Amino acid sequence: MSNKTYDPYEMFKKYTDQWEKQMNDMIHLWSNTREFVQYAKAGTDSHTWFLEQLRKNQEVLISQWNLPTKKDVANVAKLSIQTEEKLDSLEEQLWKLQDSVDSSNKEIESIVEISSDIIKITKQLKSELTKTKKDLAETKKLRSELEELRNEIDDLTSLKEDLSVLKAVMKDDHDTEVKTEEEQELLAANTK
Repeated sequence: MSNKTYDPYEMFKKYTDQWEKQMNDMIHLWSNTREFVQYAKAGTDSHTWFLEQLRKNQEVLISQWNLPTKKDVANVAKLSIQTEEKLDSLEEQLWKLQDSVDSSNKEIESIVEISSDIIKITKQLKSELTKTKKDLAETKKLRSELEELRNEIDDLTSLKEDLSVLKAVMKDDHDTEVKTEEEQELLAANTK
């Protein structure tokens, strides 16, 4: 005796394989004829014509009722996507513009700070220039006074020289007078 167990799945598989093969052969036999192809072509042509008529009737009816068609919905979706993309692009441009405005503001602030520093330095230079002008005026005044003093000193030096010359001349005259007096005294003493 053999120990064969009954497997219902295997039996079902064999039965379906045979049935599938017979069906495929039968379909192939029916569809492999010229008449079947002509009938199938006529059927698909009529089906296409009915679908076209149905689409036209739907469009007429939808346009009468002001309802959107699939095309309209698809176009709206496409436009919506395009609008979102444009909005994203605009948003990026706005961010870039904001960044450039922020950087420009920072540059302007730094320029304003530098300008205020320049104004402070200019005011300091102006006050120093005013001081320098006053000092220059005082220096010119002192120079003119020094020139006057130098001229007076030169005058005094020439006067001193004149006095020394006069003193020397007077001394010589005085010496000459003293000698003459001594001589006269000597003469008077000799004559006595």
